[in-house]
Amino acid sequence: MTTLTEGQHAGEFIVSEANGTRSRESKTLISGQDLAAGAVVGEITASGKLTEVAPAASDGSEAAAGILVYACDASSADEACVAIVRDAEVNGAELVWPTVTAEQKTAAIAELAALGIIVR
Repeated sequence: MTTLTEGQHAGEFIVSEANGTRSRESKTLISGQDLAAGAVVGEITASGKLTEVAPAASDGSEAAAGILVYACDASSADEACVAIVRDAEVNGAELVWPTVTAEQKTAAIAELAALGIIVR
């Protein structure tokens, strides 16, 4: 018998969010990224585009700025995406992180909390 493995669904990490789409914003994921739903992202200050959070960067993307609601493939060009950027509760076990230290993850969770995104 074949074993099937179900991947993460869009928005699966969301526990609760503000009414309507107040917690979400349309954004642009910078080219060269292929991120899963639930990926923690940072925002590049100069362009306003999202990228995978990068604690060692110094372009703005070192700070967590949101979480992708849907998977977004911007491998070859910038791509429109939707991110939770405020007023939500999320399941921390469902978030997708790059390789980060425990301290960097704790700092990113605090940055999300400052935006009103509470990691449970």
